[in-house]
Amino acid sequence: MSTGRGTTGPTKRDRREEARETARKMREEAARKAKRRKVVVQSSVIVGIVAVLAIVGVVVFTSVGGSTSAANPKNMASGGLLLTSSTKATTTPAIPAGGKPTPTKMELNGTTAHIQIWLDYQCPFCDQFETTNNSQIKQWLDEGSATLEIHPVAILDSTQNKQYSTRAAAAASCVANSQPNTLFAVNAALFAKQPDEQTGTGLTNAEITTIVKGAGADSKAVSDCIDKQTYAPFVTSMTQDATGNSQLKNPTSGGFGTPTVFVNGERYQGGFTDATQFAAFKDAAVKDAGSNKTITFPTTK
Repeated sequence: MSTGRGTTGPTKRDRREEARETARKMREEAARKAKRRKVVVQSSVIVGIVAVLAIVGVVVFTSVGGSTSAANPKNMASGGLLLTSSTKATTTPAIPAGGKPTPTKMELNGTTAHIQIWLDYQCPFCDQFETTNNSQIKQWLDEGSATLEIHPVAILDSTQNKQYSTRAAAAASCVANSQPNTLFAVNAALFAKQPDEQTGTGLTNAEITTIVKGAGADSKAVSDCIDKQTYAPFVTSMTQDATGNSQLKNPTSGGFGTPTVFVNGERYQGGFTDATQFAAFKDAAVKDAGSNKTITFPTTK
């Protein structure tokens, strides 16, 4: 009887063995494919993890680098620039990143007035004080009977003036860093071009640069610094330091305002438009402070 496959076809046993072999080969191939998929998935996961870690690393580096390498200007270790003449500044290292300003030591000799002023370039009262007293302070500086420490801060920023207080103070800090001997002239020039507090929209960085150049700080380093607002964070930090300092707060109002002026550690509370009154106060403060000693101001936070 015919089986339908001829007398030479495989037997039933042969067909079972063939089926088993085919099944074995299919299992092996499936195992190989599964192994390949596992390797591919693992590789993808590893690549993904590496990519994530790389991104995290960049973020962490940027965050840490930004906070630890925040720029502080040279020559402003106290938070201000100390001038010993109208064209001569005292040089100091920059405040370390994350550090605090170090008050200037003042040698009292009974004749020298150490004038310290916290000012805002948008402040009209600061402009009054500057306009009224600039000439006599310059004379005192150049004859060696006074020093002047200028602390630019920003308390009058607004949307309207496009944060002019900060931008102008940052520009002054750029000058202090690169061409400190010109800051007395730059200070006067910025007040001479002060925008109106109520209606002004603040000067642009380019306009500030033009003013600064005209006052003698004409280096590319200063111009680039103003354009990039390199020291805006420094100004913010110094403003916070000043407004939080109990010795700088007005004893009448209990708050911090500009201009805040001290001579040999004694607060000036007179008018801003009376040069004679300030000169008399300066002489009295020198006498009151005495001589043959060293003081620092501010002494408390």
